[in-house]
Amino acid sequence: MKIQKLILAAAIVALAACTTENGTQTVIEKPQVKVEDGRFTPELMWQLGQLTEYAISPSGEKVVYGVKYIDMQQNKGNVELYVMSTTGGEPSRLTVTAASEFSPVWLDDNTILFCRDNSIMMIGADGKGEQVVGEWERGFEGFKLSPDKTLIAYISTIPVEHPEHISSLYRGLDKTTGRINEDLMYRHWDQWVDEIPHIYVAPFDGKKMDVSRAVDMLEGEPYEAPMRPFGGTEQYCFSPDSKKLAYTCRKKTGYEYAHSTNSDIYVYDIESRTDMNISEGIMGYDQNPVFSPDGSMIAWESMERDGYESDKSRLMLMDIATGIRTDLTTNFDYSVGNLCWSEDGRQIVAIVPYRGMYEVFAFAKDGSTIRQLSHGYHDVNGIILKGNDIYAKQVSMQYPPEIYHYALNDDKSAGKKLTTINDEVLAQVRMGKVEEYWIKTVDGKEMLTWLIYPYNFDSTKTYPALLFCEGGPQSMVSQFWSTRWNFAVMSGAEYFVIAPNRRGCPGFGTDWCEQISGDYGGLCMKDYMTATDFFKQNCKYIDPERVGACGASFGGYSIYWLAGHNEDHRFKAFLAHNGMFNFEQQYLETEEMWFDNWDIGGPYWDKSNPQVVKSYAQSPHLFVDKWNTPICVVHSEQDFRIVASEGMAAYNAAQMQHIPSRYLYFPDECHWVLKPQNSLLWHRNFIDWFDKWLKNNK
Repeated sequence: MKIQKLILAAAIVALAACTTENGTQTVIEKPQVKVEDGRFTPELMWQLGQLTEYAISPSGEKVVYGVKYIDMQQNKGNVELYVMSTTGGEPSRLTVTAASEFSPVWLDDNTILFCRDNSIMMIGADGKGEQVVGEWERGFEGFKLSPDKTLIAYISTIPVEHPEHISSLYRGLDKTTGRINEDLMYRHWDQWVDEIPHIYVAPFDGKKMDVSRAVDMLEGEPYEAPMRPFGGTEQYCFSPDSKKLAYTCRKKTGYEYAHSTNSDIYVYDIESRTDMNISEGIMGYDQNPVFSPDGSMIAWESMERDGYESDKSRLMLMDIATGIRTDLTTNFDYSVGNLCWSEDGRQIVAIVPYRGMYEVFAFAKDGSTIRQLSHGYHDVNGIILKGNDIYAKQVSMQYPPEIYHYALNDDKSAGKKLTTINDEVLAQVRMGKVEEYWIKTVDGKEMLTWLIYPYNFDSTKTYPALLFCEGGPQSMVSQFWSTRWNFAVMSGAEYFVIAPNRRGCPGFGTDWCEQISGDYGGLCMKDYMTATDFFKQNCKYIDPERVGACGASFGGYSIYWLAGHNEDHRFKAFLAHNGMFNFEQQYLETEEMWFDNWDIGGPYWDKSNPQVVKSYAQSPHLFVDKWNTPICVVHSEQDFRIVASEGMAAYNAAQMQHIPSRYLYFPDECHWVLKPQNSLLWHRNFIDWFDKWLKNNK
């Protein structure tokens, strides 16, 4: 089949990783890649460098950043650090090790701190004088340096302590694998909750960190700070005078934790070791605090409603002296994130999901103005503000992350590209064109839909197409780049991709985003059908008889739902990844109960609740008798959000009805497929499955 030829061709140019020897260890190096035919393939995707964390020097003249390269044979990657001028130019490599370096922090203009293994290290910006700053047996997940450079606040973990009546049952059983639980949230996302993160503050003399004197800010408390599964160093910050530390915490465990998103912002006094809740009374997520430059104010991201993880994220501002809180986004119908104060304290810069892109906005502290600083077919994220200069990680559907520069006085700027990590490889690739369409929905609204053209597009031919169903469900189909769902790979396999921002996607106003909750089988599904039919009828290059659909998470649910409502054979093949199949099963198997309680309405046994009755009636398993289309199911064992039995049940339902079907199962992946070889198998299977039903049966 055609897929086999593509795989073999790509393997020749891409799968031979470059390595060097450093002592007895092998260092994964940047590969030498030659693309023979300009096609972007899964193999090529995994040969690209992956920009990780970065930091700007105190003077603003230099940037340190990490780049990860993958060795497919070793099935792992390695991050090395580089330094370059913030005006651009050639970077200098700082590290050459088999271990990955992460969390770079500038000590001064000539010295960088970073993490490696269970150590915090120090190295000169010239790559010389590497030494150990501090070591900790439980390791570090990241750290921050206080403004006066006398303290380091790092993240590490503590073991979860079980009550004595449980611990006593394990005495003398050092080889048992059994787990005893008497509460909820005993596993989360992809991990059993055996340990939780805490923030430690340790003295630092400029060369050494005294870990023996480190203070656990939540000593004796069984709470997470930062919050799992995604929280990191962005969830806490030092005050400008280095005397206080603001942090995010949801002070709940077990049943309460599983049912609530109510986290708060606490201000911890380092000398007295006491803290104060400054967001008390706000019932949703409060997170990611940042002090103003003079220390008089704190800004943070705040959600209003408990249990709604996708509520509008407001820009909350508090005057520390008066305790007065102000929402700077009261009249702004979009969420904010990645907050940064301007040097003069008059503006707050943030990332905003805005009409299909993630853009940079500036909010005046007095609420007088809101300005859009960036604009383009891109996603801007990971911003750092240094004086008038804004640095960002930027991606699009056609290129992976690079560092870009913007300015505080910009007006819808396209930005200036600084790094060129993958330019040499991408210059050899012919990416499919991306077009923006605003399509009329069944209720007269306008829906942004991306259309991605196939590789080597020929206007004299027709092509198969794939409808991409977004996950989330409250997640925008933006100009993202991913090694999991990559539109360039789909285009490279010679498919059109139809990618709608259906009901439930943020970035198009609160009403549009909130319509999906409690109505999974409603307008959002009609949006998918509308977008598909629009391009079938209006794009003469798409063969209307060769359209498939794919998606993960809520997108996987969407595939199962569409499979049960495909009487007109709108779609000829499906692929569902880690999707919800049986809502009753899902409700009792997932771990974050607040999600199902909000979006589904609550437990299925609450028959008196009209939303519950409506939601569970939209469960895909109720429509399997109407399935009539080939379907591939993918699921992973370590997915604790939507457990593997959901995928097995869907696959078995297809098999028992003799519907052509395939099941791809990963015992060691989570809600995402992250390991390189697993990912490559995932992509090869994806292309092979759709080629089988949309190309080879033509």
